[in-house]
Amino acid sequence: MANFHVIAGRDESPVQPVVRNIGAPELTEALRKGLDDFKEMPTHLAFIGLIYPLLGVCLAALTFSKNGLPLLFPLVSGFALLGPLAAVGLYELSRRRELGLDTSWEHLFDVLRSPSLPSILAMGFVLMGIFVVWLATAQALYEWLYGPMPPRSYLGFLKEVLTTSRGWTLIILGHLIGFVFAAVVFSISVISFPLLLDRDCGVACAIQTSLKAVMVNPKTMGVWALMVAGLLMAGSLPLLVGLAVVMPILGHATWHLYRVTVEPPAPERAHPVVNP
Repeated sequence: MANFHVIAGRDESPVQPVVRNIGAPELTEALRKGLDDFKEMPTHLAFIGLIYPLLGVCLAALTFSKNGLPLLFPLVSGFALLGPLAAVGLYELSRRRELGLDTSWEHLFDVLRSPSLPSILAMGFVLMGIFVVWLATAQALYEWLYGPMPPRSYLGFLKEVLTTSRGWTLIILGHLIGFVFAAVVFSISVISFPLLLDRDCGVACAIQTSLKAVMVNPKTMGVWALMVAGLLMAGSLPLLVGLAVVMPILGHATWHLYRVTVEPPAPERAHPVVNP
């Protein structure tokens, strides 16, 4: 029964959340509110935001051995696949600020007391599984083109990739495959994590609602995905340090995007406020 609760939520007859049609004005407003949240809560956002670039640098450093060089770019770019899970604490801060509650950095960890925690963790395992499959796929692509032997040096590998037809095949196919992985993760998670934080509806309902939001608003969500990708790329360029600003802003903006995309629940089904 506990496993069923994680999948289907706490209600015996769950009500599917209602998804609204949204457009460019809602995207602009969500981003504006996300920036406003960041300005109002800079201390704890810097605290949590710095974790992401530091972790990214540490993960990238692990690939600077010869065996790991081909996975350097897939690892750094694929780190964004885990962004929705890493941003759950930021959603909680935005939720609390929206309710007029205290938003000190300690409340980042209120998620650990959420009734939806098992479902949130289950969604997290889904994203981590996709991340592992992405790395395995990138490794398989490299070995298909170059064989099982690792590159001799970092500079040699970089020159090979940028100046040969085989290298450009790796770049083009890698980006196409990465796009598919990113599209899947975006579609199942853009709404699901904020929704689970807001109400204990279960993983199945959260994923279904997220997919529905993308299908109902394909152009708008496509623009949002491009905005997210562009901002993450810009934040990653200066040795990932820019992610300390970009990730918190996007995290808060995603919460507000959820708010305008999904209609609030009826009062009797609303998620209880955790530790106000």
